[in-house]
Amino acid sequence: MYPIVSRRDLTKGIVLFEVQAPAVAAKAQPGQFIIVRANEQGERIPLTVMDFNRDKGTITIVIQEVGYSSTIINRFQVGDQFLDFVGPLGLPTEIENYGRVACVSGGLGAAPMYPIARALKAAGNEVISIIGARNKDLIILTEEMEAVSDKLLISTDDGSAGIKGFATTALGQVLEETGTLDHVWAIGPMIMMRSIVEFTRPQAIKTLVSMNPIMVDGTGMCGACRISVGGETKFACVDGPEFDGHLVDFDLAMRRSQYFKDEEKRALARLSCGGGGCGCH
Repeated sequence: MYPIVSRRDLTKGIVLFEVQAPAVAAKAQPGQFIIVRANEQGERIPLTVMDFNRDKGTITIVIQEVGYSSTIINRFQVGDQFLDFVGPLGLPTEIENYGRVACVSGGLGAAPMYPIARALKAAGNEVISIIGARNKDLIILTEEMEAVSDKLLISTDDGSAGIKGFATTALGQVLEETGTLDHVWAIGPMIMMRSIVEFTRPQAIKTLVSMNPIMVDGTGMCGACRISVGGETKFACVDGPEFDGHLVDFDLAMRRSQYFKDEEKRALARLSCGGGGCGCH
């Protein structure tokens, strides 16, 4: 079992957990993920690693309530335990001194971006970070990202914080001020990552995205996380999760991500009504 040693509510529906998992913490690297299961009835869900502390033997994860299992997990308190906590999985981010880089996060994407930005900064890069969200209430981890960045910009769709507009608006401002970028990372909803990729494509700026398709076993055996990259089938769990964004078929990836939406809605309905008597299952 893997006990929760600390919990912090970042904003409504988004919770940060620090979990005791020494074997995972000993090997975790920026860009990797873990797969958790809350209990015997829980499904296996992939979660990117926000932080790791090898001395304490802990892994930090951030979870947003979007489905049945994430809602159950976000009810956990300090002392509660995960049944399964498997990792680290996936390939780590390739960290080197690229020059001037932009780390663009959409909503929850700030969590997995944090260790990447930190490692890039430690490698000598000039790190410009952007956190975008629909509104100010969904902006998270600004202090953490600011601490590992040379510059941090905030953008909100409604203008309630920072620059009014999408993450691409902030990225455009960065390019106007700096003239060029050597590398871009984008992590967030698929539609946001696709927008960043289309923005950087004409300028041929290398852009890496972290793909989060439906995933089951995390070892490449089930094939559920398959995506098309440069016309070739790749498995996000073992070939990624990072890929060259200019080669990813986002239309296919976004269609596949909708496959189980009806099942998710029914599961949430069962959870909200206590599991019986209302005809929702």
